[in-house]
Amino acid sequence: MDENEISKIIVHAAYEIHTKLGPGLLESVYEEILYFELTSKGLKAERQKAIDVLWKGIKMEVGFRADLIVENKVIIEIKSVSEILPVHPKQVLTVIATI
Repeated sequence: MDENEISKIIVHAAYEIHTKLGPGLLESVYEEILYFELTSKGLKAERQKAIDVLWKGIKMEVGFRADLIVENKVIIEIKSVSEILPVHPKQVLTVIATI
């Protein structure tokens, strides 16, 4: 399964969760439910996966924790905010640059 197929499943599950639960819950609640939905669909997902960051050639352990990594191909960063700020996408882009 490629990233696009995985992403379609993720978006569908996230949309279902959002429409049924609405906004305002803690990110950890959405994470737990999304994890349940994805794994129940047969996808391999890891929660709170530590991703090391290299700094000046030195591996800094736990530089970042990904909320979910699905099929070792898609990183999910869950936000429970009223507005996406410029720093939010940068969090994920920083992780991608370090992998």
